[in-house]
Amino acid sequence: MYDDMPLEKVLPRITSMGYDAVELATWTRTNHLVLDNVIDGGAQKLKSLVSTYGLTISALNNSLDSQLVLGPYDESTDPIFKGSAGDKEKFGTSQIKKTVDAARLLDVPVVNGFIGCPNWGAWYPFPPLNAKIFESFFSIFAERWNPILDYFHDNGIKFAHELHPQELAYNIETAAEAVKAVDGRREFGFNFDPSHLLWQLIDPVLFIKQFGDRIYHFHLKDAELVEENLAYSGATSHGSSLRPGRGFRFRVPGWGQIPWRRIITALSEVGYDYVLSYEHEDPVMSQDDGAEKAIAFINHY
Repeated sequence: MYDDMPLEKVLPRITSMGYDAVELATWTRTNHLVLDNVIDGGAQKLKSLVSTYGLTISALNNSLDSQLVLGPYDESTDPIFKGSAGDKEKFGTSQIKKTVDAARLLDVPVVNGFIGCPNWGAWYPFPPLNAKIFESFFSIFAERWNPILDYFHDNGIKFAHELHPQELAYNIETAAEAVKAVDGRREFGFNFDPSHLLWQLIDPVLFIKQFGDRIYHFHLKDAELVEENLAYSGATSHGSSLRPGRGFRFRVPGWGQIPWRRIITALSEVGYDYVLSYEHEDPVMSQDDGAEKAIAFINHY
């Protein structure tokens, strides 16, 4: 959030609201962090800027560039990087490794991102061959991501994948398949965002209890299935996620249907003791309104 503002203006704003940490975007064209600048000597300056406002960096997030490690490689990802399939894969791999380099220099323990998916629509078992095609993607995932995870291991950083539509791992079953595909290596874990599970009618508490020791970061975001919109457009309605009239939409914590008491209890049970990072995608409230309401809500817990 606040990617429309330079970091120098964002930091004092969120400090004044009571936040203790910040998750910084590293994808191409973000206004907050330029990877090459950090790697080429700017790490200490950035660390000093963040600490000036009493903040720490909880994670670096490169969910856009990392998408290209697996794809898709059609025109939908051209805004991330335009080129051939091979060029896109090479770019995504290079950028996620650069993010690891930046995390090491900034003393940040976690990189958040997406693993991508060659064709997410293949999860639907029609035409009949689709199911086998989707299963084959897990071997491609292991082939491409294991060398990247080696790089994470060598630098002492963890990768946290966010379950999300258009990702190979998007629900509990596919998350388990992804962990199995990389032989359970500890560099691979999750950036837990319960809103993406609510959309699929999955109980987020079940995810916490199965993968609690692999939850390396947490996105504090609510969601709702809006009854009057759901009956008209369904849960998979098209159009921008910021369109208020969708059957499913993201919300500020406390304004949706996420069972927060159960989730926070489950996180305590599995020993999660890291940040709750607010992500603003509420189509009804402004960024400032959302950020203020989110911290006021979570402080009750």
